[in-house]
Amino acid sequence: MNDWPDGYGRGSRGEQPEGARAMRHVQRPQVPPQQSQGYDDQQGQPPYDSGYNTGQVYGTPSGQSRNQQPDGPYDPLGQGQDPGHGQYGGPPQGPPGPPPGSQPYRQPPDWRRRIKIGSLVLVVSLLAVTIGTYFWADSKVKREVDLSKVIERPKGGECTTYLIVGSDSREGMSREEQKRLRTGSAKGKRTDSMMILADCSRGPVMVSLPRDSDVEIPSFKGSESGKTFPARGQRTKLNAAYAMDGPELLVRTVEHNTGLRIDHYAEIGFGGFAKIVDAIGGVEMDIPKAFKDKKSGADFQAGKQTLDGEEALAFVRTRYALPGSDLDRTKNQQKFLAALASQTATPGTILNPFKLYPTMGAGLDTLVVDKDMSLWDLSQMFFAMKGVTGGDGTSMNIPLSGTRGGNLTWDRAKVDKLMEQIEKDEKITVTGN
Repeated sequence: MNDWPDGYGRGSRGEQPEGARAMRHVQRPQVPPQQSQGYDDQQGQPPYDSGYNTGQVYGTPSGQSRNQQPDGPYDPLGQGQDPGHGQYGGPPQGPPGPPPGSQPYRQPPDWRRRIKIGSLVLVVSLLAVTIGTYFWADSKVKREVDLSKVIERPKGGECTTYLIVGSDSREGMSREEQKRLRTGSAKGKRTDSMMILADCSRGPVMVSLPRDSDVEIPSFKGSESGKTFPARGQRTKLNAAYAMDGPELLVRTVEHNTGLRIDHYAEIGFGGFAKIVDAIGGVEMDIPKAFKDKKSGADFQAGKQTLDGEEALAFVRTRYALPGSDLDRTKNQQKFLAALASQTATPGTILNPFKLYPTMGAGLDTLVVDKDMSLWDLSQMFFAMKGVTGGDGTSMNIPLSGTRGGNLTWDRAKVDKLMEQIEKDEKITVTGN
């Protein structure tokens, strides 16, 4: 006998689809307790109930439509399990893992934090390099001139003053280099150029002192013996003071004849000068008139050109081929030193370690300074030289009035006025030769 209602499963005869019907209660035989009921094989739990005996359709509780959601969490087994436990009464389960083959979730990168850390590392690295470079450069400076041995010194002024000396020292040069640079092979060293550089608030002032200047050798204390030598009224060339007792007597003689206190002393030889020029890749100069000199090896055409170390040394040493002889040479020396400083203090040199360190090494290896000269003082001297060519300063030869016994005599009135303006940091109104 068929217990299914008539028409069940045969579709609807009407125009609208037939809705869900409640099934007639069918009594199912009881299953003995000892038999396993599939999933419900745990003791103490009721057997599986499909819900057909309560009139439910496909597991939907009685009294609810298929689109109506039950109040509690969905329970496919209808057992009312605690959502804090597993589906089969086991321990609590965590959130479901990612589907097989999918990439695990990753936290997006914190770019702010990365930038902060990168900036900190960069600052620390730059600081370490700067400190290391400072101590490396400071260790290479030759502080050999003791200005405390200079006696009867003038009072200090408003500007910081430097006596810059170019010597013909061949120290550290091989015979091949001496021959190539045409320096000769004379022993010892003599001053080949001298100039006063004043770093003032109104702008730097560079005054060249011709080596043939007629000056008086004052009383002095021997740099080696410590013995005091009285003045004898001796007049001679300025560079003779250096030959007599070195840098200390040269400073003493300059101070005595100018009345200006010299704060620092800096000296560089032939070899170091040429190496600095080569280290920065040459110095561009605009030579107004062609000249050639056999003694120095100079052979230049007029116009702009880049001089290497050998050519630069010939340029600043030439005097016999120039109309003004030593005066024209001092002018060329001023122009070249200013151009050298200007072209060295560029980002291409300072920020390029392959240029910066060779340049500093070449200069510091042959640079001789006073014992009180710091790297800061040295850098200030360098930038003051750069300021001269940048149009912020003044450059000139010391004012001259004539000659005496083949030596150049200074214009005493102009010299005194010039030194007073430098000492008081006033505007320079005096003009030189």
